Amino acid sequence: MIPIKPASSAAVPPTPAATPRDAATAALQYLQPGALNLAALPPLSLYTHWPWCVRKCPYCDFNSHESKDPIPEQAYLDALRADLEQSLPLIWGRKIHTVFIGGGTPSLMSAAGLERLMSDLRTLLPLDLDAEITMEANPGTFEADKFKSFRASGINRLSIGIQSFDSRHLQALGRIHDANEAIKAVEIAQANFDNFNLDLMYALPGQLLSEAQADIDMALGFAPPHLSLYHLTMEPNTVFAKYPPAVPDDDATADIQDMIAARTAAAGYDHYEVSAYARPGHRARHNLNYWRFGDYLGIGAGAHSKLSFPHRVLRQARYKQPASFMEAAMKGNAVAEEHEIGRADMGFEFMLNGLRLTEGFDPNLFGERTGMPLNAIEKGLNEAESKGLIYRDFRVIRPTALGQRFLNDLQEIFLAEG
Repeated sequence: MIPIKPASSAAVPPTPAATPRDAATAALQYLQPGALNLAALPPLSLYTHWPWCVRKCPYCDFNSHESKDPIPEQAYLDALRADLEQSLPLIWGRKIHTVFIGGGTPSLMSAAGLERLMSDLRTLLPLDLDAEITMEANPGTFEADKFKSFRASGINRLSIGIQSFDSRHLQALGRIHDANEAIKAVEIAQANFDNFNLDLMYALPGQLLSEAQADIDMALGFAPPHLSLYHLTMEPNTVFAKYPPAVPDDDATADIQDMIAARTAAAGYDHYEVSAYARPGHRARHNLNYWRFGDYLGIGAGAHSKLSFPHRVLRQARYKQPASFMEAAMKGNAVAEEHEIGRADMGFEFMLNGLRLTEGFDPNLFGERTGMPLNAIEKGLNEAESKGLIYRDFRVIRPTALGQRFLNDLQEIFLAEG
């Protein structure tokens, strides 16, 4: 999962960060007095982006690029290491609790390439002994021996982009695999990993309720530790946005969502986030850190970072094009832009994430992660509560069932506060 991209701060516009600099000097700059006061720094995760895929899907708005030519794997791994080395002064002394290798299709990486990447991460970073280390993989790139090697290299959680077990729907989504390859991929994952996630999509072009149910039932039949179930959306700058397919209407989609809620609950899955369902003890720790407004260092083409310091919270974005990223990283700075999150935007950014959790969050967490008092968003809380979109007391703030269904409207209340 790629970190959620926030709205850029209106108070502090993004500033270019393209020239080489002394990273230690830059880190000292961020330790200077500022507008916030964080009592402690949040947990830190690492996101590593692999930008290549076999074919760009028509619904995909991630930073992924078709690998028409041989992938420059070694040069990219060199650049990832350089990017990480340049970033170390910003995270000195902080332990990495989770790692996520996303894309693109990271499973296109060779077994030797993944082994090298993991070796570099262990050499340069203080990884928690119990770190969750996830890698995204797509059916059509699965080879049993290769995935045994991935597991031996230290990957302890796999996230598989199934999307559907129906070959007709997979073709409509532009996927490179068919139903048989989807099933084979899950079987290989089961044989090598005791912790894995299946990604599925619903409200697909022409999808009937019975077909969506067949997908869910097939997935549940494998008893995966974790499920991610996404509503197909027409994201800007995608093929589907330009040429929208006919998809189920709102009523039909609501019926599918009700079916998903009933089937997953009956199978013992906890619906703990908008699109996430887990068996006991198998929530996605990396993604939970995003939703709880934790910190993450993002390395690789187009990767985003959120890094906290005692008096400020910094956002960064790397160069998106793989060639530009590699060139910049090897010259000494892969960061294309960075900015501090202004106080006016901090409440919205926290709530954008925290309200995705069905169980909500402890009100004290707001102050811990933003360095601001909870009354900074009092107006929004009052409005959301009056509309029946949230429940709150001294122990929890959480979206109601109505708030979950109209989550975008709920989040926008806090955008207006800025």
